Amino acid sequence: MPSDSLATISRKPFGVTTDGVKTELFTLTNASGMRVDITNYGATIVRCIVADRDNQFADVVLGYESLAKYESGLSYFGAVVGRCGNRIAGGRFSLNGVDYELPTNSEAGGMSCHLHGGPVGFDRRVWRAEPRAKGDSAMLVLSLFSPDGEMGYPGNIGAKVIYRLDSKNTLKVSYEGETDAPTLLNLTQHSYFNLAGGGSVDSQIMQIAASRYLPTDEGQIPTGELAPVAGTPMDFVAAHPLGNRITEPHPQLELAHGYDHCWVFDDESETLKFGAKAVDPASGRLMKVWTTEPGVQLYTGNWIAEGTMGKDGKTYGPRAAFCLETQHFPDSPNHPEFPSIVVRPDKPYRSVTEFRFSAT
Repeated sequence: MPSDSLATISRKPFGVTTDGVKTELFTLTNASGMRVDITNYGATIVRCIVADRDNQFADVVLGYESLAKYESGLSYFGAVVGRCGNRIAGGRFSLNGVDYELPTNSEAGGMSCHLHGGPVGFDRRVWRAEPRAKGDSAMLVLSLFSPDGEMGYPGNIGAKVIYRLDSKNTLKVSYEGETDAPTLLNLTQHSYFNLAGGGSVDSQIMQIAASRYLPTDEGQIPTGELAPVAGTPMDFVAAHPLGNRITEPHPQLELAHGYDHCWVFDDESETLKFGAKAVDPASGRLMKVWTTEPGVQLYTGNWIAEGTMGKDGKTYGPRAAFCLETQHFPDSPNHPEFPSIVVRPDKPYRSVTEFRFSAT
């Protein structure tokens, strides 16, 4: 890339998969020193290094040092998940009068579901990568072909994820998908954030622009109700620390062992709008999430195994990070009252989410 570019992108080998496919690691850096490392294995964000109020940099996402760890990992650290992020009850849905059965790969409350695209979802695929840098932006275009019948889904899908880092410390994630037959698509970015760079996220302050959320059954599948957050521990309309109410004896928190629910944004438009923000009071690192999606899954890492070995010698456990997975709602194909995740040849998939970093 040109040496006078205000933003740069570099690449290096990241390892070879167990199937013998070479992968790479791409580093996007802007003029202020923010850096994002992304591998084309799973379109995965490996590192996201941002400054605090004193211009001290730290990595604010969980992840692994090696490709082998990502291949064997179970937590979807940093990956793009799909074809359908989140859960589909029993792996079953109907589309245009045809019943489909997808492989299940998760269980809760004695009930199985299809989670994040199945055992070999987009997070387990090697994407084709095109790095670009121009002016104050560095961009990585990742492309993937998913054939008809893969993980049980109908239709061929051509998917793209475009990461763009600009001079304002915004990481923009654009998703595209085209198909030759009606199918489902609901992609999301599954990074685990810890704005302190380590420790528990209990003291980090969360706000979500949503006065309703989706309660779930014992299998963590939405019941279909859009319940008010007011008067419950699910209320993040006003910002407060994640740990303040997470241990309250609320049935939904007990089912999920913490937060693992979809919040329904009050702004139902498909335009880019404010969805959520989080701040670490100690460092001042602030992240705002803007999105075109109708909801966001807040997950507090409840099922991260204690002692999980991550990057830089750090170990992770429950509540070592939080996810803000912008998306359409879980189990949407089985809830006609939810916004549709059906894509067709004449109705391609488009979605944008921005992670805007700053310090207070």
